[in-house]
Amino acid sequence: MSDTDLEARHLETLDRDLGRFAKLEMAAAYVSRPLVAPGIAFVFIAIAGLAAAMLLGGNSQVLIVAAAAVFGAYMALNIGANDVANNMGPAVGANALSMGGAIAIAAIFESAGALIAGGDVVSTIATGIVAPDTLDTPILFIWAMMAALLASALWINLATWIGAPVSTTHAVVGGVVGAGIAAAGFGAVNWAQLATIAASWVISPLLGGVAAAAFLWFIKARIVYRDDKIAAARIWVPVLVGVMAGTFATYLMMKGLKQLIAVPMGMALLIGVAVGLAGWLTMIPVIRRQSRGLENRNKSLKVLFGIPLVVSAALLSFAHGANDVANAVGPLAAIVQTSQTGNFGDAVAIPLWVMLIGAFGISFGLCLFGPKLIRMVGNQITKLNPMRAYCVSLSAAITVILASWLGLPVSSTHIAIGAIFGVGFFREWDAERRLKLARLALPDAESIPADERSRRKLVRRSHVLTIGAAWIVTVPAAAILSAILFLLLRQIPVAG
Repeated sequence: MSDTDLEARHLETLDRDLGRFAKLEMAAAYVSRPLVAPGIAFVFIAIAGLAAAMLLGGNSQVLIVAAAAVFGAYMALNIGANDVANNMGPAVGANALSMGGAIAIAAIFESAGALIAGGDVVSTIATGIVAPDTLDTPILFIWAMMAALLASALWINLATWIGAPVSTTHAVVGGVVGAGIAAAGFGAVNWAQLATIAASWVISPLLGGVAAAAFLWFIKARIVYRDDKIAAARIWVPVLVGVMAGTFATYLMMKGLKQLIAVPMGMALLIGVAVGLAGWLTMIPVIRRQSRGLENRNKSLKVLFGIPLVVSAALLSFAHGANDVANAVGPLAAIVQTSQTGNFGDAVAIPLWVMLIGAFGISFGLCLFGPKLIRMVGNQITKLNPMRAYCVSLSAAITVILASWLGLPVSSTHIAIGAIFGVGFFREWDAERRLKLARLALPDAESIPADERSRRKLVRRSHVLTIGAAWIVTVPAAAILSAILFLLLRQIPVAG
């Protein structure tokens, strides 16, 4: 064999080896890709623990605080992965926002809400569910808060994995209840407060569903089913945007900004009315300009609801960041305060570094793990378009305001999901109603078989069962897990 043939064969062998290496690299990249998000999350959690240890280096219980910071960061990641989908899912499902755009907007507004106006409901979580005076020592209170924090985070992580949007507030409440019972018995729990929370399982989704269905009925009756849809839209879309602007102004005054400025209910409503009127007058020329040249069909109407839907999603994210960041940092702040002062009965103040853990944790959780729940909320329960998604967002804000005025306990997660179900079930009812009217007008027309009509259901029943079961189980599951964790944690010896 000549030298030329040997060289050619050597090159051929080298090419095969390089090809195998390339395939091996591709396989390694494919296998490691799912590990990138957990890896980043682990780094964030580790940084949170190290930061707490460095900031409280002179504290005798620095290891406890560092561990609590790790649990708080883990909880914040899970809130971002699960809870934020309720705000952004409808906008993504309606194609008003891309997944990347939704994540960017939500991360900015969730962080802004947490840092600018966050810290509400911390005292309720720390001292309103379990009476602190029933716990004998500060270390028992610390173990109870740590158990509640870790148990609720683990439960939300499981719910996200199975694709069920649950109330993070309910998870934290369940965790505190379980740890409180394990620490001081059933008498330590404020059962009246817990009963009102349990009532919200039914109240929240029903109110959200009815409100969303009512708005969708109004839009269909006044715009969609009109002969001249564009002319009707020019009249009613500015009105609806004005209602949205006024509603969100009131919502932010009452919920999102209460840490910065205390606004009475009456004043918040007056501000809402003023902002609503301004929004209505502003949108009249805008909608007229947007509607020029649009065809007289339903697809054209989606253009007019796109911007209001994006704005509503951003404002909901701000208010959510302001309110629900406390689910992650409330127990952590209580642990920090107790470890520093030994006092666990006073109002809880949140240090800036604790709030930063909550704000960045929610944003990281959203970016790394949020798309799964966003797709489920936006696409897999029922099909959404900008009009339907607008009804979901508006009903969520209005329901929270109405419930606050009536003193009813509600969950923003349950309201948003209930609103999506309400929109879907209303569409089913409306389609059936129009089918019956068509059969009355044309009695000789061929009817659709019952099995075919059942396949045309517009709401996935499997999601109704999965989400409903997760809602019911959240508080007891978190409570049982927290009680077990508390009994384990209290066995750890702590230097006095």
